[in-house]
Amino acid sequence: MRNIVLIAAFMLSYSAGAQVSAILGEWKTVDDKTDEIRSLVRIYQDTTDGLYYGKIVKMYKYADAVCDKCEGADKGKPILGLVIISGMKADGKALKGGTALDPENGKKYYASISINEKTGKLVLRGSLDKRGLFGRNQYWIK
Repeated sequence: MRNIVLIAAFMLSYSAGAQVSAILGEWKTVDDKTDEIRSLVRIYQDTTDGLYYGKIVKMYKYADAVCDKCEGADKGKPILGLVIISGMKADGKALKGGTALDPENGKKYYASISINEKTGKLVLRGSLDKRGLFGRNQYWIK
């Protein structure tokens, strides 16, 4: 009986990891207003804490821009190389429980990330509240 429980637990954890693995990798961010590709973000799992993060690895415009409106340690840092997604945890097919930084206004938002199964686009939901009721979506492309 104990072996069956262990096998079931392994299968559940494996399937959750396989679903989240589609989120990992490099994604092109798209400006909501102009549909221009702005940057390339690499989403990865940190090996020390097991959480998920996203870092800007390429800028298509304004490569020398800095985060003037950011607060704390990020203030004045180059946007290229900036970690904009922090502390996400795997939750089924999504990443949740972390934050997303908007370098344009320097604000951090509660965040969740999933994949739209019809379009294959990444959906980043940034919101003012933890439940995601008051916010908006961004759609990124692989």
